[in-house]
Amino acid sequence: MKGLTSEEALDRLEQFGRNSIHSENGKHPLKMLIAQFTNLMVYLLLFAAGLSFWFQEYLDAVAIILVLLINAVIGFWMEFQADRSMNALKKMAGVPAKVIRNGSLMEIPSEEVVPGDLLFIEAGDMITADSKIVNATQLSVNEASLTGEAMPVEKNEKELPADTPLAERTNKLFKGTFVTNGNAKAIVEATGMQTELGKIAHLVHGAEQSATPLEKKLQVFTTKLIYITVALVVLLFLIGLLNGKSYVEMIETSIALAVAAIPEGLPIVSTLALAQGMIKMAKHNVIVKKLSAVETLGGITVICTDKTGTLTQNKIEVTTVLSADDNSEINKRLLNQIAVLCNTASIGISGNEIIEIGDPLESGLLKYSHRQGFDIDQLQQEFPKIGEVPFSSETKMMATSHKTDGGYVVFAKGASEEILTQCSHIQIDTDVQLLDKETENFWKEKSEQLAASGLRVIAGAYKESKTEQDSLTDNLVFTGLYGMIDPPADDVFSAISQCREAGINVIMITGDHPETANYIARELKISDLNNAVIGKEMLPYEVLNDEDKQNWVKTSVFARVTPSQKLDLVTVLQEKGNIVGMTGDGVNDAPALKKADIGIAMGKRGTQVAQEASDMILKNDAFSSIVGAVKQGRVIFKNIQKFVIYLLSCNMSELLVVSLAALSNLHFQLIPLQILFINLITDVLPALALGVSNGNNFVMKEKPRDPSEPLLKIKQWKAVWIYAAIISICTLGAVFVSHYFVHTRKDFDPKLCNNILFFTLIACQLLHVFNMASVKSSFFRSEVFRNKYVWYALLASILIMVSIFYIPLAGHALEIQEFKFIDWIVVIVSAIVFLLVIQFLKRVKVIQDED
Repeated sequence: MKGLTSEEALDRLEQFGRNSIHSENGKHPLKMLIAQFTNLMVYLLLFAAGLSFWFQEYLDAVAIILVLLINAVIGFWMEFQADRSMNALKKMAGVPAKVIRNGSLMEIPSEEVVPGDLLFIEAGDMITADSKIVNATQLSVNEASLTGEAMPVEKNEKELPADTPLAERTNKLFKGTFVTNGNAKAIVEATGMQTELGKIAHLVHGAEQSATPLEKKLQVFTTKLIYITVALVVLLFLIGLLNGKSYVEMIETSIALAVAAIPEGLPIVSTLALAQGMIKMAKHNVIVKKLSAVETLGGITVICTDKTGTLTQNKIEVTTVLSADDNSEINKRLLNQIAVLCNTASIGISGNEIIEIGDPLESGLLKYSHRQGFDIDQLQQEFPKIGEVPFSSETKMMATSHKTDGGYVVFAKGASEEILTQCSHIQIDTDVQLLDKETENFWKEKSEQLAASGLRVIAGAYKESKTEQDSLTDNLVFTGLYGMIDPPADDVFSAISQCREAGINVIMITGDHPETANYIARELKISDLNNAVIGKEMLPYEVLNDEDKQNWVKTSVFARVTPSQKLDLVTVLQEKGNIVGMTGDGVNDAPALKKADIGIAMGKRGTQVAQEASDMILKNDAFSSIVGAVKQGRVIFKNIQKFVIYLLSCNMSELLVVSLAALSNLHFQLIPLQILFINLITDVLPALALGVSNGNNFVMKEKPRDPSEPLLKIKQWKAVWIYAAIISICTLGAVFVSHYFVHTRKDFDPKLCNNILFFTLIACQLLHVFNMASVKSSFFRSEVFRNKYVWYALLASILIMVSIFYIPLAGHALEIQEFKFIDWIVVIVSAIVFLLVIQFLKRVKVIQDED
């Protein structure tokens, strides 16, 4: 069957539309906008605005509402962009489909599948459209997503009555289900909303996504901050009344306090930090599917990784072939027939370039036979395939059955020890001789010798019969061994070194021979010991004792491991307190990927089922991309910590200044409108710049963070209060210097004192952004100083601050009067003194705001 032509497919795409479920791809923009006003911070500020209206402070009330609107617009825009980015990432992680068009097998986006397309599916594939089976080989499909039945259903091409119930339609395939075994070709009957899944799409997509752990921490943090603010406001209000202050004056002071304590920019900046981080990861070939994964990434303590294609280049070449009879042309021909016919991959020749489609190991075998001068297409036509036992991680072998002129022939390949176990004979030129135990052991030793030199070793076998065989995997005739090389990826050495420095243990898990595994582990410096744990020696989890579990935790190499043993290993590692990242590519890896704290699916060679079960997808399958994602996860969390500390210390300084001025009965005080202006400048622009920092070079030299830890530790809370106290001292100090040393006391002007206080507070808070840098590097080489967005933010903030002198209405509202040059000197010097004091205290470790 040649399938549709390209022209037919295009016409049907226009007729039937794209093969997609019309569901809500993200939040509705109106819901996003409303959400900007539904949090405790906004409620408290609205209450303050209401009180301002009540006391006829209309300008303050309007200003508070204006700031709320500005924050809402910025927050909406940031969240809208983040949502668009998430949808773009989802499209990047989209499921492809294999179809036969114009007589050729090709891979296309699943949304372009149309009715009439001829699908080709195999184990691990998601079924992308409702289809009718044309032919099937040992096909089993998991339809739990549609019928709720957990056990796989066997499928075939037999005709059934039209009224057959959905769960009993064994000749049909349904969108959203996945293949657990075998392969098939099927004609597409329905796409998109016309599929069975499309008919119940409202049930499938109705559930709302819950908040991520990081979002929950921010929510808890914000709620506590609100309660503390309310308590302080009430306390100050009562103290003021007891000291004889007027009721109206204390209400105005309380409003100023409430405004001062609320970090209006917190929700905006956290959204931006997460979105920017995920976009950066996508640019580095990592598609993060779940927001919660971003936080967990920074806490990974163990990465369990496959060898082939992740630690290695996945460019497999056959370098050694050991025939059961080196001098036999018959053996040579058989080994090439096995390489070509017991194979589901394909290669194309374009000039001098070989284009590979399918598993790299199988492509490597095809390239070997092509170089030997064998015509691949001719062999496939000469021996048409009539049956197949697909490779599985349990049997570690594959077999195909073919029709010949004189009867039938079976070709098999797989792990050398498994093939030799299934062989009863050996091919010696034209003779088929019994395979005795001594000869079997001889070839097993040969296999181990090849494996010990770093080669990946598989064996080939065959058998002939006059009749069609029921069993394809026993009484085989051993033919020889293939030795293949898959060199380590160029960047994997430095990536493993980074993991070691970051306190992350790397465990290599492979289906290869133990000797091959040990050799690669030594090459990559994962382990210097030849102590690979072999799958057949691993006891089931239920019978493991504590000593067995400790041995697993201390081991860095596992060979000949099955997917169920991967799941057991993840469970043991988590029991011992590890945060586990697990890579996987097969359909049977899905349980381990779901169990792991971070499931990492392969983008190139991973099955669609593995990608659906994972938290993130590696588009290039490279281990270095995992390490890069861990680094970015750490950077994102560090950025969030930094801007939270920055926002808190700035807002707490405002709270202290207002409180001290009120309790000390000073003749000057910040008005609510001034505090709103300060927050508009410092709570948004510099904090946004901190949220998109690239991080420093030391983030991967720190130990993994415990995800259960609070957003800020005790020492960081201490740092916040020290920062706030020193900002307050320098700000109030600037007023007293101006009053007692710059201006004479008889020239005392409360408005000038207010202005000195106002501008010094802004200057200190703007320079405070540089205190968020790590002291592990010099001030001028720090990640904050070299962050161009910080400089853009400072420039924009300064321009906004200066502009109020040229906008009469703004100057009048903020009660700004003319400033002399000497007054600016007082402001700038006070801010620089603040910066120098903080830098000194950080470097002598009085202030410790880093992990």
